[in-house]
Amino acid sequence: MNVLLRNVTIIDDSSPYHLKKKDILIENGIIQTIGEHLSKDDIQIIQADQAFVSTGWIDIFTHFSDPGLEHRETLESGAEAAFAGGFTKVFTIANTHPVVDNKAQVAYIKEKSKSLPVQIFPIGAITKNAEGSNLSEMYDMYNAGAIAFSDGLHPIQSPGLFLKALQYVKAFDGVLIQQPFDTTVGTYGLINEGIISTQLGLPGLPAIAEELIIMRDIELLRYTESRLHITGISSAKSVELIARAKTEGLQITCSVTPYHLLFTDEDLQSYDTNLKLNPPLRTKSDREALRKGILEGIIDAIATHHFPQHNDDKDKEFEYAKNGMIGLQTAYPVVLESIPGLSAEQTADLFSFNASKIFQLNRSKIAEGAEADLTVFNPAGNTIFTKEKNKSKSNNSPLFGKPLKGEIIATISKNKIFINK
Repeated sequence: MNVLLRNVTIIDDSSPYHLKKKDILIENGIIQTIGEHLSKDDIQIIQADQAFVSTGWIDIFTHFSDPGLEHRETLESGAEAAFAGGFTKVFTIANTHPVVDNKAQVAYIKEKSKSLPVQIFPIGAITKNAEGSNLSEMYDMYNAGAIAFSDGLHPIQSPGLFLKALQYVKAFDGVLIQQPFDTTVGTYGLINEGIISTQLGLPGLPAIAEELIIMRDIELLRYTESRLHITGISSAKSVELIARAKTEGLQITCSVTPYHLLFTDEDLQSYDTNLKLNPPLRTKSDREALRKGILEGIIDAIATHHFPQHNDDKDKEFEYAKNGMIGLQTAYPVVLESIPGLSAEQTADLFSFNASKIFQLNRSKIAEGAEADLTVFNPAGNTIFTKEKNKSKSNNSPLFGKPLKGEIIATISKNKIFINK
């Protein structure tokens, strides 16, 4: 793969070229030269006058459904969607069939993904079969390549068990990821509890179901002095709780989905099942708190929560439809549409740099001689996501045909390139 990025602004605070417009010559997947007015015969040129380039983006919470649920997604189709969305690294949750709860399952994903354009990092289950009863073989999974540990779609309900897990991962400085909701509160809730749920006659899922778990887990984190990442926060109080815990010095970080920055429960008046999510879409005031949390640096990362669902599980009455939407290819434009003032540096922090720090990944660099692991993005561009452009096996998105701000120009990783055309 040989390509010349021309007149692109580099975003890499570890590089002497940070915030400078340069040409970048890449040959056989390696950055050969960074300079000005570069030229090369018989090479693909990407003219990127308004674009920025950062080290490759990382999605820390996504569902590739493989093994066992390949009718929704495969590692191959998920990787293609991620690559088209600007991601070069993806963390996959453990809620497959069978669950990723042992080193053999971790090894399966690592081996099967070697030839794919993105690096796939399995998240190992905290408990056996993600059932919340007994701890899994986390140390063995860590040695096999698990990046972090989470029961994913089934967050740990037992405080005693979660405390043991927090203590367990301290042996290797591991990180637990929790998607917070108390399953005993609003058990049958379908959307956010509030005015809209009352108007639509749908059972509500109150924000306190999320906030109780966050409060509990902060207390357990304080006690264990371990490391915790909360993903998918959706309420103003959740942002406030995590901000206070950070001020205290606890090792806590958090992420938000792109769609919680864009939509609110008012958008559910159309009964679009693609907007049926867990955590559910909250109020406008909650959405504003999330946006503010991004700009103030309280929220560390974007996590797409890309959850493919087969048409049969979405094309039905709202009550019976499954939760989730796809989101890898629309993550950047949705975030930029939600927060138009987001700078290129803040974008790189949210999509790449912060995740590298949190999960202790070897951060790639934009330097001569380095492997090209890059995302080229243009905040001045526009994106219209269509079913024809969709790389996922599933189509559960409310965004088809809607114009959005921002555009992924190209993604480069593992001597492969995606160019948005």
